[in-house]
Amino acid sequence: MSPANIAVIDPASLPRPSDPRQVELHFEQLSETLPPGVMAKIATPSAQALLKALFGNSPFLSRCLLAETDAFLELLTQDIDSVFNNVVTAVTPKALENLDEAGLMAALRRARRQVALIVATADIGGLWPLEKITAALSRFAEAALHAAISHLLRQLHAGGDISLPFPDEPERDCGLIVLGLGKLGAGELNYSSDIDLILLFERDKVRYQGRKTAQECFVRLARNLVRILQDATADGYVFRIDLRLRPDPASTPLVISTLAAETYYEGMGQNWERAAMIKARVVAGDEAAGEMFLKNLRPFIWRKHLDFAAIQDIHSIKRQIYAVKGHRQVAVAGHNIKLGRGGIREIEFFAQTQQLIWGGRVMDLRQRATCAAIPALVRLGKCKPEVAEELIAAYRYLRMVEHRLQMIEDQQTQTLPDYGPALDRVAIFSGHADTGAFETTLRYHLGRVEDHYAELFEEAPTLGAAEAGIAGSLVFTGTDDDPETVQTLERMGFPNGSAVSAQIRAWHHGRYRATRSARARELLTELMPRLLTTLGQTADPDTAFRRFDDFLRALPAGVQFFALLYSNPALLDLIAEVMGMAPLLAEQLARRPALLDGVLAAGLYDANADRDMLAADLDRQLGLATDFQDALDVLRRWTKDQQFQIGVRILRGALDGDAAGPLLSDVTDCALSALFPRVSAEFELQHGKLPGHGMVFLALGKLGSREMTITSDLDLVFIYDVPTDVPDWDTTLSDGPKPLAPIQYYARLAQRLINAITAQTGEGRLFEVDMRLRPSGNSGPIASGLSPFEKYQLTEAWTWEHMALTRARVIAGDSGLGADTLAMLGRVLRQKRDPEKLRTDILDMRRRMAQQYRTDDLWDLKHVRGGQVDIDFISQYLILKHAADFPDLIAGDPVIALGHAHLLGLIDPTTGDRLIAAARLWHRLQQIIRLIVGGKLEEEKLGAPAKKHLAQIAAEPDFSALKALVMEQEAVVFACFETIFEVEPTTE
Repeated sequence: MSPANIAVIDPASLPRPSDPRQVELHFEQLSETLPPGVMAKIATPSAQALLKALFGNSPFLSRCLLAETDAFLELLTQDIDSVFNNVVTAVTPKALENLDEAGLMAALRRARRQVALIVATADIGGLWPLEKITAALSRFAEAALHAAISHLLRQLHAGGDISLPFPDEPERDCGLIVLGLGKLGAGELNYSSDIDLILLFERDKVRYQGRKTAQECFVRLARNLVRILQDATADGYVFRIDLRLRPDPASTPLVISTLAAETYYEGMGQNWERAAMIKARVVAGDEAAGEMFLKNLRPFIWRKHLDFAAIQDIHSIKRQIYAVKGHRQVAVAGHNIKLGRGGIREIEFFAQTQQLIWGGRVMDLRQRATCAAIPALVRLGKCKPEVAEELIAAYRYLRMVEHRLQMIEDQQTQTLPDYGPALDRVAIFSGHADTGAFETTLRYHLGRVEDHYAELFEEAPTLGAAEAGIAGSLVFTGTDDDPETVQTLERMGFPNGSAVSAQIRAWHHGRYRATRSARARELLTELMPRLLTTLGQTADPDTAFRRFDDFLRALPAGVQFFALLYSNPALLDLIAEVMGMAPLLAEQLARRPALLDGVLAAGLYDANADRDMLAADLDRQLGLATDFQDALDVLRRWTKDQQFQIGVRILRGALDGDAAGPLLSDVTDCALSALFPRVSAEFELQHGKLPGHGMVFLALGKLGSREMTITSDLDLVFIYDVPTDVPDWDTTLSDGPKPLAPIQYYARLAQRLINAITAQTGEGRLFEVDMRLRPSGNSGPIASGLSPFEKYQLTEAWTWEHMALTRARVIAGDSGLGADTLAMLGRVLRQKRDPEKLRTDILDMRRRMAQQYRTDDLWDLKHVRGGQVDIDFISQYLILKHAADFPDLIAGDPVIALGHAHLLGLIDPTTGDRLIAAARLWHRLQQIIRLIVGGKLEEEKLGAPAKKHLAQIAAEPDFSALKALVMEQEAVVFACFETIFEVEPTTE
């Protein structure tokens, strides 16, 4: 047989040049480089046709040829295998052992240019089949790894960090293992492929003598390995290195011990990692240690029995991929021939999934190379011969196109260019007459692959992407984004599909407690299409997804929860709605996933529980508390549970703002009523008791008027008894171990109660507390005696303080003192007043508030003119003006007070009806805005679902109609305010 060299190439078999101008230019450059006598040697038809094919289609190979003309000239007369072998032999560790690092890097880069040129000549000229082409590229990669690893090990040995058993053979028994995966592991490397590596070390074999740890030493070696092979210099680069296939790459160092790797795979390994490890082999380092590691890993990769859980997991992965039989039109331009529909990955997946299922029982299936695995499936009867023939033919064709794409500019790409000259070049370089012929052939192979791939799983259950209405792929295996998955996510509504894809892959790596078990990950895979569909339909899918991620991170376990979602899709919808629509509830849920227990309880949407039922439920739970601190946590959990459930009901329209305020207030009342006696008992252990009826506390503000929202804080005032029958009571000391005088006693007790409410325990804070409404504000005493409080209110208090007292009610404490306090409040509020002074005081207060909270934002429903403050001020004005004659006006809730004023004829019926309607609208809107916005409502940031939800709350057809209604109601309320306060419109 004649030697396989350029001379035997048939010129007619070579692709024609797509750019004749480049051919002419590069021939001129070549003639300037070579002596005239040598130029005559390349004048043969075969050499000329080959040069034209290279110069006219591949700028990268043209540069290689002009830089490595000697290697090309050898191909004219010598056997191409010999030329390639000589290049590889020249970069063995022994051949390069005397070079410094710079010399090593230069030698490897020159060799890489020569290899690219030699292999491309064999490929384009038809001298080698695909298997030999990819094997040659893989062999050179191994040679480069051996050279670099040997160099780095010698350095560590010379520096005293390690002691090599065989310094003349650095890799032998060194304890460092370099595994090749992917195409390198299978011996199927392409021209510009990354090389996928896992670096391990065997602790028992490494002779480490350094000052830190063996792991840190080898991590430095790994970084230097990447630099030596990957850094671009004047000579180019050798290989890009990808170390992300190691166990949990986001959480582990670049190099880990074999024990750590084995522990990970045994406990956390995923099926896609089993598939990846099918191709693993030792490519450098300690071969004996590497083979032992792979032997120990066989039970993980190859299950002894039919693994139906793995089959289910594989099916669930497949069901996320939109693949059905029947040729669909594929846009060739821009198509990814590796990851796109009908591409190389589907052929590999066809083989690997069946290898995982059957390879534990059938040794013949344990093939690393794709084109070896598919015939093995035929021999086993798991693949029809004609199917295998078509898949292998498609694989060879697609790999050829992949190689041509990468040869053009040495780019790591599998994506075809858009229509135009770039795609025309690929078509011509691939041996086609024109782009049309290229498209026809490519579509044929893609279609056959897609059909066979879909048929492989056609009997799998139907749950998945297609059933969820998703047209596209949802694949979250491996370490890289699947391009079609990113596009699918973005079509579903996620602006940053890549970030979402990366985070879901992190879930599958088991980085959260909830996803550490294989069963949890399998269930999560099953749920993924519906979960993403539901999150994608929220107002802000990216934000909803981030909130769900926070929630998932907080889950203590996953199997039960995912199984619950699987069997209860309505709960998944609710969670997505919370994540997308209610940031406040989402934050609470992320902190305490157990809040969902209350949502699942029967009766969530039933009639509201009354205060007695709430108190009884709280008492039952507090009965289980072991001590005071435990009671504080129980109180917080119970309160947050109740608030969350109320929030869910508001969000889902089962509870409106009018009903939510009193219900939230009842929850708060119960919590504070249960807390007060426990704080008092703890306090009395230290300080004892004082004569009299003790202390009560008043609620003012939203709690006082029973208009609480989810975010309301507490306005509190503390009143203590001043008994008249105890001589020298002011100097009487309490009877405890640490006695206190009354003023200090009740001040400390009040502060102890505030601390119990506001303290941040493991269950969070119960409420924020605002004490600015006590006498003299922040400068006044924290607790006041009953008589001094009344005296202050009657002689010194400002009008605004009496306005605040119109909402006051007793929350907890001695019932007798409570009755006395309410009687005192009645006397304060029912006193006769100068109507004009009252009017001007309130107007002055309103003007100052308008200056402090200056706003023309119509959605600031509290402070905007015509908002809640104006309604509150009208109500308080009417109470203070007329309570002396009509004590029933003192009702706390402004709506109730306005209703009384209406019935008593203190305001005309039309004005009363308008104010009450507006107040109720503000209540409903404010409750839902607290949930779905959390802060200031900005129209431009509000999604369509949130706008629709707000409109529904007000029974309006759309957001525009709601906005018009809000503006109209604000104008109406402001007009009523001006009329009642006799304000000239031009002066206000």
